[in-house]
Amino acid sequence: MDENYIPLRLAQLRTKKGISAREMSLSLGQAEDYISDIESKNNTPSMDHFLLICEYLGISPREFFDEENPNPILLHELITELEPLGDQDFDNLLNLLFEGQKKIRE
Repeated sequence: MDENYIPLRLAQLRTKKGISAREMSLSLGQAEDYISDIESKNNTPSMDHFLLICEYLGISPREFFDEENPNPILLHELITELEPLGDQDFDNLLNLLFEGQKKIRE
């Protein structure tokens, strides 16, 4: 992981969430150019601010740094929705998923 990772990942996740850098900065209680400064490598967030950024995005720090997951925000939301499901619900959901994938391939 290099020095560009945090700025690039932040920009990627913020954009996927459909939030402007200014809007996110102000929502975090910072100056309007705070997020832009991080994304342009003019500023580095403190640990406290990094944790607030993750909280704002609705992900954990681990999800932020998970390079294998291009969309941790949606995955986190999906997992949260799946947690209360029972075994039969999981079976039904998996069957729908597999049927949908089969139809896409046809």
